[in-house]
Amino acid sequence: MKLRKMKVGQTGAVSEFTTSDPQYRQKLLRMGLTRSSEFKVVRKAPFGGPIELEVKGSRLVLRSDEADAFEVEVK
Repeated sequence: MKLRKMKVGQTGAVSEFTTSDPQYRQKLLRMGLTRSSEFKVVRKAPFGGPIELEVKGSRLVLRSDEADAFEVEVK
């Protein structure tokens, strides 16, 4: 499932990276979005805007196209 399809309050884990850009993948890893890392969707802007996540006690905001760089598993 893609992150943008999750609802506010749902928790999930990163299951697979789908980006072909190795630099962007490294950026996601540095932000704490490693494989199997759990997160919670805190807020979503309307009309496909940014998505705010809580990852390992920190808040992270991703643009919706950035959020498509990985697949998630809903918990």
